[in-house]
Amino acid sequence: MASIRRYTFLSILLTILALWPGGSSMPPGNETERVRFYTRQIEFDYLQWTLDAIWQKLGQSALNTAQYIPTPSRSQVVLDYLDLLRQIQRLEAEIAQIFSDPAVQDPQSTSQTQRQQLSELVMQRDQIQLVAESILEAQISQVASEHGLSMGGQTIPPVLFHITAPPDALIISPRSSIQQDLDVSITPDLTTAEHVELETKVEKTLNVSALVVGIGGVGLYPTMVMQTTSINWLAEVVAHEWIHNMLTVHPLGASYLLSPELRIMNETTASLAGKEIGAAVIEQFYPDFVPPPAPPVQQNSPEQPQNTPEPPQFEFNREMHTTRIEVDRLLALGDITGAEQYMEARRRFFWENGYQIRRINQAFFAFYGAYADQEAGAAGKDPVGAAVRQLRSQSPDLATFIDHIKWMWSFEQLQNALDVK
Repeated sequence: MASIRRYTFLSILLTILALWPGGSSMPPGNETERVRFYTRQIEFDYLQWTLDAIWQKLGQSALNTAQYIPTPSRSQVVLDYLDLLRQIQRLEAEIAQIFSDPAVQDPQSTSQTQRQQLSELVMQRDQIQLVAESILEAQISQVASEHGLSMGGQTIPPVLFHITAPPDALIISPRSSIQQDLDVSITPDLTTAEHVELETKVEKTLNVSALVVGIGGVGLYPTMVMQTTSINWLAEVVAHEWIHNMLTVHPLGASYLLSPELRIMNETTASLAGKEIGAAVIEQFYPDFVPPPAPPVQQNSPEQPQNTPEPPQFEFNREMHTTRIEVDRLLALGDITGAEQYMEARRRFFWENGYQIRRINQAFFAFYGAYADQEAGAAGKDPVGAAVRQLRSQSPDLATFIDHIKWMWSFEQLQNALDVK
């Protein structure tokens, strides 16, 4: 019965998606259409992807293979799948190295063994992937229910995801401020050179800040999740995207696109909940992968001599937080050129400290600043993420937090909820 309910819900959502008005309803000449002049031929086909994913999920549901696997062995199936991905990536790197090595006269013959192994592993991956997804879906559903995020033991909507190569996102922000004006999903098959060319054309034509970014998942139904070999990351992202699915049928999720504040409220809520649910999944089903506790902070007693302080280590979130604050200050003064020069200087600083960021610009902060689940980071001093975190800290549990914030459709409501506390 659970499978029937799951796919009945899926069919209803698919019908809504098919009837939802598309970009063609936009008036000609606005910013969206001017950007799409450059992206229309490379935009990601969400409808076709959804149809394909549903077809595969329906086939898996009919077989119901996961139910025949003993419960103690189910987590190992997921780990075996991730190990296959790890082996595939290693072989792909070896093959790429062979074809790049000028000393190899016949790379086709030299790589024959690796290519044969790769073909066999890909076949094994394809056979096990849907089963592994089904197992993790059930595990996340169980944990979500234990956290009170279900009705009668059934998550609404059911947890459903598919691992694939998600689209990249072309993010558009004004140069004079940090604000995401547009997010266009494009095919993930483009090269970095093509990303740069697209950004350059859009920026020169529209006088905006543009950036192509990779994304880890998309809250479609089934949810689209990027391929990974990390069970910790996978559990967190699947839970994150399921929270988006759940919020979509409530005011907060339905209002996602109405303002930058609502987008930050949505993303920060999903990030906080995704981390909590993901961590609980790891603790319950994959205990060997629970991260070690942070080392205790050592403090000198009054009797102990003070050691010479070491220079502070580079801390990514702290430095990104500092960068965002200074950029906001410069833009508030109207110094767009100064802000852009500063961001490039900081990008080089990050690069020198091991973080190979291709570009830092207004679009960079417009995208990454919405994920404000941590105090320091790309959101800077933006008050929205801090308010969401405060509401979570004042809520007795995750279900109370979600049940409260999902009915909001403005930042003012969130502020008023905190004033009442």
